[in-house]
This record gives sequence, structure tokens and C-alpha cells, in this order.
Amino acid sequence: MTRRKFLGTTIAGGATVLAGPVFQKLALAVTSSATPTTFQMGGDLSVNRLGFGAMRLTGQGIWGWPPDRENAKKVLRRAVDLGVNLIDTADAYGPETDELLIAEALHPYPKGLVIATKGGLTRPGPGSWVPNCRPEYLSQCVDKSLKRLKLDRIDLYQLHTVDRKVPIEESVGALKAAQDAGKIRHVGLSNVTTQEIDRAKKILPIVSVQNRYNITDRESEGVLRYCEKEKMGFLPWAPVGGSGRSSLTKGGNPLEDEAKRHNVSAVQLALAWLLQKSPVMLPIPGTSSLQHLEENMAAAKLQLTPDDWKRIELTKS
Repeated sequence: MTRRKFLGTTIAGGATVLAGPVFQKLALAVTSSATPTTFQMGGDLSVNRLGFGAMRLTGQGIWGWPPDRENAKKVLRRAVDLGVNLIDTADAYGPETDELLIAEALHPYPKGLVIATKGGLTRPGPGSWVPNCRPEYLSQCVDKSLKRLKLDRIDLYQLHTVDRKVPIEESVGALKAAQDAGKIRHVGLSNVTTQEIDRAKKILPIVSVQNRYNITDRESEGVLRYCEKEKMGFLPWAPVGGSGRSSLTKGGNPLEDEAKRHNVSAVQLALAWLLQKSPVMLPIPGTSSLQHLEENMAAAKLQLTPDDWKRIELTKS
């Protein structure tokens, strides 16, 4: 399926024809809009703004291989079929298995597919995440990710966190060396403050930031505004609240009533809100379910009116 076929065809009067039962449900809520569908990462990488986060394609606790490896590969391939050309992963997911799975499912990669990976977090065990952003360790991480992903160059390599034991200048210095060597195209940061971004930018250009952000958790609002000003991509992790109590996939969530009014799910409404919140927003919802993947991607066609926006904003608290 091509992206053109997925998005449907616009006909007179601005109505949009959507294929499949998931999309038909959304058709009632679709209106024409000038919301941009792509973003220029680093000025030279055009990505569709609704991407895919591959973290969930691992075992329980983000540890080991998924219970159904073939299904995980089907999800990755279907995401690409539906127009995803930005896939986010990390060496810590699995660890290592997520990157290996992506290569297993998609290599040789389709033209224009951007695989963004990360380094700087180690995994002593399931559910455990320990920073290690020492330059020598990060240099090894880049080389190993290249090998696992079967790439000559990583389009977007992100520092996964800030290691309080290592100045951020030293950490990104290692990434600059890898970039100078042709191993990395662009560098991004994750889990950072605006002050940390400023410090990193003195060492090398930063094209994106990945912080936790969703409709009910906007602690990184200031970082988002910074990214808008600097024309940097903002990849919100946990875009629908993650897997805990704050997840919008659970009943009784604050978006439930408004979602029913639109005849869509709370997850779809939350993703549509993110896409219309900012032109630099690049949501990367993850799932191991083909059905949920289809629903997530359909959210790109849901446009919110000013009145819709006001009602949704009331769910912030």
C-alpha cells in the first residue's frame, strides 16, 4: 500500500475518503486542514510527522526478544506500508534485540526510511536503566548500532540521557567525533533541559530532542517551545501516557468523553492533538499490535476545530 493510497483521496468539498474499517470510523471527524504532514530533520531529512517507536517490540520489561518475533516483524513492515519513514529505537531496548529485529524485518531499507537510535543507557536487568555516557562507551555504542542495524551511517543518533557523572560536553564530543568520521548524519538529545541543549549546541548542531510529553504531562513545554524557536524536531516519548496508570489506553481516562464525541479512541485523539499542537512535533507511538498500529496511523487524518481544542485543553489537569 502506498502512502497516497493510505491517506485517501480528497474530493470536492474537502471530504476525505478513507479505506478500511478503522479509517471509516475516523471519517466522521475529518476536516480539511493546513497542518503540515512532514518535517525537515536537520534541514535535509524529510520525515512524515507521525512515526513509530519500536521499544514495545521486545520482551516484558523491554527485555529480550518479543514472544512472537514474526508478528513484531509484521508490525514493522506494516508501519512502513502505512507511510512511516521515521522509526525510533535504542541499543538499550532488549538490549540490542530491537535494533537486530528492525534490520531483520526491513533490511535492505526502503529509500527515505530514517532509523533513529540512541545510546547512553545500560541495562543490568529487566526494568532497570543505568546511564553510561562516557565518551569511550558511546563511541563503542555507535559502532555496535551500525553493525546491528546494517548501516554505514546512522541518520539520527540520540544521546539517550544525561549522565550526571559525565559533563554533557564530553558525551556529545564523542558523538561529534563519530559524526566527523561519517558514522552519524545528525545528532539529537533525549531527556534534557533547555540549558543542557544550549551546552550541547556549543559542541555540535542538535537537530532534535526526545522528552516525555503528552496531553496530560507537559512538563517539557519549555523544551518544546525551544525546539519550535530553533526549528528542531521534538519527539514526545510516552505520547499517549505510557503503560502505567496515566495511559490513555485505559478506561476512565480524561479524554474518554471527548473521544466518544468524535467517534474515535482516546489514543487517536491524543495523537491528533500532538500533531496539531506544534509543527515540530514528531510523535512516535509504539505498539506490538497490528490493529493498534492501524488505529494510531489513522489519527493523522483527524483534524480538531478550535472548539474541539478548547474542550480537550480542559483535560490537562
